[in-house]
Amino acid sequence: MYPNPSELTLIELLTRCAIVHSRMLSQWLTPSNPFPFQRLILLGLIVIAGLIIRFSVIFILEQWLKHKGVLPKGLDVGKHFTGSLYPTIYLGLFNLVASAFVIPPRWASFVTLTLPVLMIISVTWLLIRLSSLVEKCLYEIFDITRADNMRSRKARTQLQFIFRIITITLGFLGFTAILLCFQGARQIGASLIASAGIASVVLGFAAQKSLSNLIAGFQIAFTQPIRIDDVVIVEKEWGRIEEITLTYVVVKLWDLRRLVLPITYFVEKPFENWTRISAEILGYAYLYADYRLPVEKMRPVLKQICADSPLWDGQLCLLQVTNMDAKTIELRCLVSARNASDAFDLRCIIREQMVFYIQSNYPDCLPRLRADVPGTALT
Repeated sequence: MYPNPSELTLIELLTRCAIVHSRMLSQWLTPSNPFPFQRLILLGLIVIAGLIIRFSVIFILEQWLKHKGVLPKGLDVGKHFTGSLYPTIYLGLFNLVASAFVIPPRWASFVTLTLPVLMIISVTWLLIRLSSLVEKCLYEIFDITRADNMRSRKARTQLQFIFRIITITLGFLGFTAILLCFQGARQIGASLIASAGIASVVLGFAAQKSLSNLIAGFQIAFTQPIRIDDVVIVEKEWGRIEEITLTYVVVKLWDLRRLVLPITYFVEKPFENWTRISAEILGYAYLYADYRLPVEKMRPVLKQICADSPLWDGQLCLLQVTNMDAKTIELRCLVSARNASDAFDLRCIIREQMVFYIQSNYPDCLPRLRADVPGTALT
């Protein structure tokens, strides 16, 4: 005797589904079954209709995204929905024409239960893939590779967090809908509700760290102390925010290493954010020279170096004597740039060219050590 579907576990139900339906198909197409060719034609029409619907949906969606200019570069919409669109279409079509097939009585209850379960799984997966496509399209709108990307980085940080919540919610709702298809699951739900008071206290202590991470994620997503592509200094390392998840943040360091930090780090500990308000930043380069160096003649040289470099934003170019000791004077070249990367490269250029200019024009003004040797005249 075939077991009652309500007594089966979900795993057993899914593993037996393919075997049962294949047996049903072979029985429907046997010569003893009346009108086998009509059913065969109907199955062929279902296959053809599914292909037509699938290609039509993909073509219309792809053309619409191209028309709106939000289709992500290199994204194949058809491949994006592989494994989710076909099952949803064919299960939907089969439900429409199921009455045309004669299902053996001993399999009727099993098929009646498995079809909704498979439909819920396929629809849930399709909605998750659809939300992923919407996320990628919005990322195309809020492009962080542009020079002025403050608004884009702010939006992308929020979108990344929101779509992760949507994915988790869709998965939870799909799992809940599957459980409601089983009589035993409803009894489990009733017992869980009865013990909700004790369970909430236990879960509160057990999941305290997870809940704090989730709350920190919400706080970061909407107050935004950090955003995607922000330049930060954390743990004495310089890098950019590459990824923000529900539990951790990935910082891409300047040497391509990845520093993974818990998301609560950016709520509980101090850190430097160089692009919190804007990406513009001041850079400085220190030079050390002899007291005889004519500082006034060095200022036009610095301005010319900055003017010749595309890394300078044209805002600030200043040469100052910031310190001195018994042997040398300290010169600070203070310049502005559009972002931290440009500022670092510009500082390197200034050091190199300023030292070269001093070597070529004032070689006697390089730092030197003086000594008073008895019996020699001072020069």
